[in-house]
Order: sequence, then structure tokens, then C-alpha cells
Amino acid sequence: MTDYAQSRRRMVDNQLRTNDVTDLRILDAMEIIPREKFVCASKRAVAYIDEDLPVGSTDSGRYLLKPHVFGKLLQLARVSSEDIVLLIGAGTGYSTAVLSKLAASVVAVEENEAFVQSASETLVDLGIENAVVVDGKLTEGYASEGPYDVIVVDGAVDMLPEAILKQLKSDGRLVAIEGQGGAAAARLYQRSEGGVSARFGFNASANLLPGFKKEAEFQF
Repeated sequence: MTDYAQSRRRMVDNQLRTNDVTDLRILDAMEIIPREKFVCASKRAVAYIDEDLPVGSTDSGRYLLKPHVFGKLLQLARVSSEDIVLLIGAGTGYSTAVLSKLAASVVAVEENEAFVQSASETLVDLGIENAVVVDGKLTEGYASEGPYDVIVVDGAVDMLPEAILKQLKSDGRLVAIEGQGGAAAARLYQRSEGGVSARFGFNASANLLPGFKKEAEFQF
């Protein structure tokens, strides 16, 4: 039988700490949340490998981010215990659960109805009360509960819709992995009085979230 608690400790020590994730709150949260509960039974034995892990049916195209990439993305976002967070792409709820340990409250938007139900049930089972998974189109965010201190995009994007950036508070931060393959990188966006600025965070790659693929442009 797999010792999941030991697997979580090894994930923290061998994947997060060795990749410069130094925020103790993130390390503690990722050691507490049982990642195995957010994948199908056939994947639980490998729930803690440092790879993008598929969730849902084989054709869902959805993945949990590599643990060290997810940890670094949260560290880039600088989530505080007073922050209201929007998560784009809740999936089966793992990222929502981790963020619930870091923020005051979490709104996680998901357009796959089966994922919304599964994630909600798992959060209830874990006794998490400051996070909710809502049904909505990922590319639209969830403006009715905004604006937000932090927005976390849980997957890769080719482009960020203006509708999502508008949901940031003044001084709010958004983190996302932009691009595909070797050119992909995590970026931090921050809103100020002068608009929204962006800076490079770290090199990373992830699977594209649905709806965020840039359409091919016609060239003369």
C-alpha cells in the first residue's frame, strides 16, 4: 500500500525545495493536501511524480501541473492570508485546495461540469470551507465575485483575455504560464494606476487550457 504522507514529504523535499520553492506556507500546504484524492484511482500510485498528471477521462485534455512548477507559480504570485483569489481552471480541485491554505478565500472557475461536481465534493470531504468551485467559461473568469487580489491561471495559455486582466484589483497580481514548448515561461502581471505590467518569472511548460489557444493568423 502506498504511504501517501511519505510521498508528500518526498515531493516537498525532493521536488519543491530543490527547485527554489522556499515559501514555508506553500511547502506546508502542499505537504498537507492529499494530491492523490484529485486523480482517478488508476493514477493515485503516481500522484506525486514531478510530471503533468492527467485528470478525468483520457480525452479531457486536463492535467495537474508538475508539483514544482505549481509551487513556483504560487510563490511568484505572493499569495497572502488576506487575499481573495480567483483560480482559472479548477479541474478536479487540487490547486483550489492548496490555495485555500494560503488565502482568505478562493473562487475557482471551471467549465467541465463533471469536474465542478467532483472538485466540490472533494473540498467538502476535506473540510475546506473558504473555497468554492463555480461553473463558468474559463476565458471569462468570474467577474461577479471580483475584483481579486490574485488570479492564478492553472495551465498554459497562448494569450490572456482582457476580460480576465480587468478582474484584478489595484496592485493585484496574475500568474500564468504563457506559450508552448521550450519558449514557454511563467509570467507575473501586476495592475497599477498606469495599467498592467508584466515580467518574466521562470522557465516552465504546461498543457494548454481549453479556450486559450491563439488562433492562427492569416499572413499575406
